[in-house]
Amino acid sequence: MSLHDDALRVLTGWQATSGDAGTARQRTIELLDAGPVALTREHRAGHVTASALIVDEDGRVLLCLHGRLELWMQVGGHCEPGDTTLAAAALREATEESGIVGLRLDPEPIDVDVHAVRCAPAAGRPAEASFHYDVRFLAVCPKGAVEQVSDESAELGWFTADALPSPLAGGVVQQLAPAYARLGIPQM
Repeated sequence: MSLHDDALRVLTGWQATSGDAGTARQRTIELLDAGPVALTREHRAGHVTASALIVDEDGRVLLCLHGRLELWMQVGGHCEPGDTTLAAAALREATEESGIVGLRLDPEPIDVDVHAVRCAPAAGRPAEASFHYDVRFLAVCPKGAVEQVSDESAELGWFTADALPSPLAGGVVQQLAPAYARLGIPQM
């Protein structure tokens, strides 16, 4: 199965966790009509990305201060040629950006979000306006793991739902309820 086939399978079978996520899910399925290119930066109208909200056993979330955007957000990013599933892309990105080995990724998304970005498709080309059709997953952090800042983040930090950092990227808060529900953690 190709990454494109996996994305269609995951999104068509997924029960949206909110009305906004349902709308974003439908828009992402429509984007995938363009074929496998819709999973690459070369698709300038927008492309599918994969991210993960990392949660620890206490219900804290690990967020990164994105180095270029200067916003706190979940870890994640672009799909790469070697990715075979959206879940694998999200896990790869979460591991790379957090430095945490042994994350357990739930293969069912917790959210889908469409947002405008300025994205450079390849080395030497300027950033252009585009959209990320971000499929978001839940990753559980192993007990005692220590995060490590990557080249893409200015900072990493653990936060409770009632003490999130600022400035916060849009769409972070909407991931909390489905993540906590999936883990059986009371809403904080």
